Amino acid sequence: MSKLKLKKGDTVKVISGESRGQEGKIVSIDTKKMRAIIEGVNMISKHTKPSAKNADGGIVKQEGSIHISNVMFVEGGKTVRIGRQVNEKTNKIERISKKTKAVIK
Repeated sequence: MSKLKLKKGDTVKVISGESRGQEGKIVSIDTKKMRAIIEGVNMISKHTKPSAKNADGGIVKQEGSIHISNVMFVEGGKTVRIGRQVNEKTNKIERISKKTKAVIK
């Protein structure tokens, strides 16, 4: 299994699939299934039973997951690929933009 280059809180753009072209922040990532939930993207309708929290039940709209390969990191309004390199001063791995070679966060 490869190391993920995206993490929670990153702004990403969907590059393929039904929600293509939409942007949003990553809410959560499932590393085993390699899928991410992005706010406001891939909205699905879920049928819920009545419960103590929701007495009526009904149909609820929520975000569905998208495979990591179908999203791309956004930097300065444009999509960029992400690389990893070791910082020579601190010996820690940093994420860098392959286009600008700038450190991401």
